[in-house]
Amino acid sequence: MNKLPLHTPDLTERNYITLTSLFPNAVTETIDENGEVVRAIDADALAQEINTHVVSGKEERYQFTWPDKKKAVLSANSPIAATLRPCREESVDFDNTENLYIEGDNLDALKLLRETYLNRINIVYIDPPYNTGNDILYLNNYYENPEEYSSKYDVDENGNIKFTNTESNGRFHTDWLNMMYPRIKIAKDMLTDDGFFLIAIDHNEIFNIGSICDEIFGFINRIGIIAVVHKPEGRNQAKNIGPSHEYLLIYAKNEQAARLNKVVLDTEYAKQFDNEDEKGKYRLKNFIRLSDGKYATRESKPDFWYPIYVSDDLKKININEFDGATAVYPVIDSGVERTWKTIKDTCMERIKEGDIVAGKEGDKIQVFEKLREEQVIRTHWVDKKYHGYHYGTKLLDELLGVKTFDFPKSLYLMVDIIKLFAKKDSIILDFFSGSSTTAHAVMQLNVEDGGKRKFIMIQIPEICSDDSEAAKAGYKNICEIGKERIRRAGQKIITAGKDNDTLPFDSDRLPSDIGFRVLKLDSSNMKDVYYKPQDTIAENGELQIDLDGLVDNIKHDRTPEDLLFQVMLDLGILLSSKIEKRQTGGKAVFSVADNYLIACFEHITDETVTEIAKCKPYYAVFRDSNFDSDATLVNFEQIFNTYSLETKKKVL
Repeated sequence: MNKLPLHTPDLTERNYITLTSLFPNAVTETIDENGEVVRAIDADALAQEINTHVVSGKEERYQFTWPDKKKAVLSANSPIAATLRPCREESVDFDNTENLYIEGDNLDALKLLRETYLNRINIVYIDPPYNTGNDILYLNNYYENPEEYSSKYDVDENGNIKFTNTESNGRFHTDWLNMMYPRIKIAKDMLTDDGFFLIAIDHNEIFNIGSICDEIFGFINRIGIIAVVHKPEGRNQAKNIGPSHEYLLIYAKNEQAARLNKVVLDTEYAKQFDNEDEKGKYRLKNFIRLSDGKYATRESKPDFWYPIYVSDDLKKININEFDGATAVYPVIDSGVERTWKTIKDTCMERIKEGDIVAGKEGDKIQVFEKLREEQVIRTHWVDKKYHGYHYGTKLLDELLGVKTFDFPKSLYLMVDIIKLFAKKDSIILDFFSGSSTTAHAVMQLNVEDGGKRKFIMIQIPEICSDDSEAAKAGYKNICEIGKERIRRAGQKIITAGKDNDTLPFDSDRLPSDIGFRVLKLDSSNMKDVYYKPQDTIAENGELQIDLDGLVDNIKHDRTPEDLLFQVMLDLGILLSSKIEKRQTGGKAVFSVADNYLIACFEHITDETVTEIAKCKPYYAVFRDSNFDSDATLVNFEQIFNTYSLETKKKVL
């Protein structure tokens, strides 16, 4: 049996091993600044292998850099020994939901999720701190001791970080970039090949964040930059030019695979599509190219000037002449000769597909194209209908009964974003989740269209200031606000459905998934002795042993369910998986994802092992202390060899 590592992988080491397997002759050793021999890569040897120029040292090259960038890159790849602990009492429908709410620093949370959700997230949307001179609270590391933590950061008497990033700080941009870079780098790994990464930002860091994303995703995968207009009249507090909009940067994991959904976001625009055929709704539009300019005239584009022949009953249309046909040319009412929108061959293909038809305007025969019901995204997105931030603030205040956020995201703008970029079964990740607008939008849209989208929210428990309305209402931190919003939004969805009789659900079942599992970031469930078994001596010089005389490698305040979730992370099992707790052979056993994983953290008997083996799990996990003797272990192996030889057996 193998021992579970129970820490995230060291990606730097993994990359090094991959490189050595590909180009072993490029691997060498050198002396570092401390005089120690360390591994290194020979740039000259690597250049010879890949037959191109390798830039090194101070040689000029196109790049975007800043102080400590190397550390930011290493930070994304370095391993951590941490876990996510389930919190049933703060969850909703814990046993059935597939949604997750993760409380803690998002860098460590993303590291824990990376292997499990590798290439599984369809949409990543974030609305990070805009670096406007306010707090950046994503610097803390829960695994440092208090002395180290206090020496690195400005903290209050309760250990809460007080860092404020003002322009007087010499590292104003550097600190923000070092915070953002590793998080975006990890998020890219988690995206599906056809997935999208979207980031909301304002003018303060638009150029820097664009440079980061261009580097991580590749400029070719930049889909667009949309100006989201929230306040057309501009903000009054601006000194010179009052910004009326912010930005939405959109990147694809792979531009060739990514596809936007063909949906209509503007309901007024949708009303124009009052015709329908086997391909869906459409409206008719004149096939003449009416735009001004040299490309719209017969003289400038002669290949786009030709007759289209139409029968008197308008049922037959062709680019070739036939008996009784009327020749129709692209001439507008004023008599100016324009052009058709395509050349002859393309026009004929569209005629055969039924997308170009004939009709009349008065007594005049015209040629029309069927304009399909789809949304054309332009370079700006006006949030007029829902009044932008104002509407988002009002909606949240009414939902919670108190003012908590000054500028929450617009719920309906978020709904539109999900409609456009996410499939109906997508997993949507927001690791700066704030007031949980994204979660609210996912639930709302699922009820509207029957989708099965799932959300993963991540938020650091930023403390609400004592004089804030949120604190006075009893909310200690932002996470409490976000979780309560999801609870109340879910209840509102249920109530609205029952009152209006518009939602198809039984009284005993929820209308789609409006629950969520709360998981809280914490240090590993395992004591240091688990990772360093040679270090079994405590500070008082005594062995760390439990009542049975065995070395106890699990922290005393951790529950079996805590252990289960760390095991699921280590084995790459989705944290939303169905979990069943049952008695097997007189022992408490966890079955995850219909026996894909079976875990027992109690002392085992032959009966228990036999019942587990008969279920033929892919993974079977036990505590090392389950085995009292070599005889017990021998029986264990024989039982699995008899009933489930293929099961992968692990211990902790």
